[in-house]
Amino acid sequence: MKRLTIIFALCVCIAAAAAAQAASGGTMYVASRTLDLKSSTGFFARKTGMLEYGAQVAVLQINGKWAQIRSAENTSLSGWTNTANLSAKRVVAGSTTSASANEVALAGKGFNQEIENAYKSGGNLNYADVDRTEAQRTDEEALRSFLAEGRLSMGD
Repeated sequence: MKRLTIIFALCVCIAAAAAAQAASGGTMYVASRTLDLKSSTGFFARKTGMLEYGAQVAVLQINGKWAQIRSAENTSLSGWTNTANLSAKRVVAGSTTSASANEVALAGKGFNQEIENAYKSGGNLNYADVDRTEAQRTDEEALRSFLAEGRLSMGD
């Protein structure tokens, strides 16, 4: 239990450092395999472009958990994303035979083999179910229809 508390505290510190970097209007890096930029801060906002893992961005402004960013490589490419998709640490994209793209993305967010081993030692975790869940894809229009038919909120 103490180990999980330490891991949680470490994750909070990493997130706080990233938020501080973002709030200062500094340079950050894409920490997810692909990043859809949005026209506003809503989940269903129109997509304005896409960035790849490791892309350098400038933070233009912060609105809660959302950051408006601009690509350093293509300054005409800008939009909003969740701050969880960004890292204050430089992440390097590239091919590797020893780590999957998912593992590289997680490492960019501070998740490493030591932390994974700590989780594994804590009990019976079923990573296969997590992998199956992550592999599921839903068409955005189908999701909108589902929410509308169920009279559910579209979110912010």
